[in-house]
Amino acid sequence: MRMHSHPALHWTWQILVGVVGTIVLIAGVIMCVTPGPGIGGIIMGLAILATEFPWARRPLRLARRWAVKATDRALRAKRRHLGPHGLLSRFRK
Repeated sequence: MRMHSHPALHWTWQILVGVVGTIVLIAGVIMCVTPGPGIGGIIMGLAILATEFPWARRPLRLARRWAVKATDRALRAKRRHLGPHGLLSRFRK
């Protein structure tokens, strides 16, 4: 018997996914102000919630887009500092 075909199992599964996703999402928000991978926790929590709740898909897409942009900005900044006129060129003789 499939889980979603039985009403009791379906509701139980949705509650379980909702609780676990919410806990991971809250942990991600807390990790934004404390040491830890906050954005990763937020994205993971939204991904868990999006498996069962359609409303979580849009914030998940926005969070993923934001994470990709932040990664690109960080890599550009790193290349700028390590480039020919950046940090490493100051230590060469």
